[in-house]
Amino acid sequence: QKKKLLEELGENRLPYVTPADADFHQLWKTKYSKLIFRRSDTVPEELHQMVQEGFLTLQNHDCFFQDLVRIKGKDFVTPVSRILIGNPGCTYKYLNTRLFTVPWPTEGYDIKYCSPQIHDACKALIRLNDYLHIEAVKALQGQNLFETKEIKDTTVIDREQNFATSLTVKGSVSKDQSSCCVPEDDYISLKNRTSYNLTLLNYMDPLQMRYLKQEPYFGMGNMAVSWHHDENLVERSTVAVYSYSCEGSAVEGNNEEKLKGRDPAVWHVGLKVAWDIETPGLVVPLHQGDFYLMLDDLNMTHQHCVLAGFSPRFSSTHRVADCSRGTLEYIFGQCELALQNLQTDSDSMALSLKSLETSVVKQVEEIHNEVEFEWLRQFWFQGKRYLKCTDWWLKPMAKLEEFWRKMEIMTSLVLSEVRKEEQIEEQRKETISCVLLVLTERQRLRKEWTAR
Repeated sequence: QKKKLLEELGENRLPYVTPADADFHQLWKTKYSKLIFRRSDTVPEELHQMVQEGFLTLQNHDCFFQDLVRIKGKDFVTPVSRILIGNPGCTYKYLNTRLFTVPWPTEGYDIKYCSPQIHDACKALIRLNDYLHIEAVKALQGQNLFETKEIKDTTVIDREQNFATSLTVKGSVSKDQSSCCVPEDDYISLKNRTSYNLTLLNYMDPLQMRYLKQEPYFGMGNMAVSWHHDENLVERSTVAVYSYSCEGSAVEGNNEEKLKGRDPAVWHVGLKVAWDIETPGLVVPLHQGDFYLMLDDLNMTHQHCVLAGFSPRFSSTHRVADCSRGTLEYIFGQCELALQNLQTDSDSMALSLKSLETSVVKQVEEIHNEVEFEWLRQFWFQGKRYLKCTDWWLKPMAKLEEFWRKMEIMTSLVLSEVRKEEQIEEQRKETISCVLLVLTERQRLRKEWTAR
């Protein structure tokens, strides 16, 4: 799709609007209405202080890491450094790389941090998470209530010029006020689609980067993060992004360098309708402490990118990750299911399989692959770095390794059984063909992971 779009464009560039354009507000309202922007002065000062101190603490403890990701069979190191913080036992997968949460302080969990400062940083981020959850519920309720009529109460404010940088619906709606307009089921749905279970923190200093990609469609300048949809999220869930650029630490851009309406010294978020060349793009400046929300299906219908300024920048991107296959609870459940087919003789203590049914054997071997390639190898591939924050993952990983060893024995037992002469030929062939597929995949993935 990207290649086709670039071929169609040739040497031309698509139009985009910034707050400096007269039609900025109209375009936002008609084509990008599910992007909600909040200026830093709407956020409590105490929260700003806690979160910004937390960012700097994590940086001082070398807790931000570049990820090795896999795109179309090739490995790339991300220009942005990241750390995942969230619910204990949660993971987040993007571009074939699974990140494991540094757990934030959670009741009922014994989490030992490497220092009290790291504990405080994680605590600040769960505070920010709670705040953004409430803001997202209000914003979604506002959209539900106002979407049928013109949004009249739109604040139009800018720091440097009198252009619109903020689209906000005045008078946020509390649950009590909205109960007559928002049915209970919808309220539960709103809550679920905004209950962030983790945040992916990003850090980048553009002046330390030897090379940054140029934005290819609009000519917007240097990109810190290319055009994308956020992946591995609960459908129609909100993404909330809090931005903290260390302003004042970089050289301000001179006017000659200015792109069309965009100061290259300032960080921006860019949005476009996915694979569309009719609708102009939208570019919104991000100043210290601003945040924005991508509501409902905006992340599915649109793509976004981050345009680099001159100063270093942190961001905290809060998500409702789809953890249906990405929690410790899930993978332990899978292991228990697989190990139901293993039995121990009470006298000899010899291990054997309860069933050689093809469906049972196939299920066990697939779980075996899942444990090895989606968890153990993903963790140890870059997992030691989490020890800079906490050793919380070491015990569950040791437990998973124990399960994996038992599954290795189960594979050997299957192979021993099919070698036995008393096996019925038809059943033997069926078992072999089923196991062979999974073992071939295991061998291929082991070679791939060794290379990585």
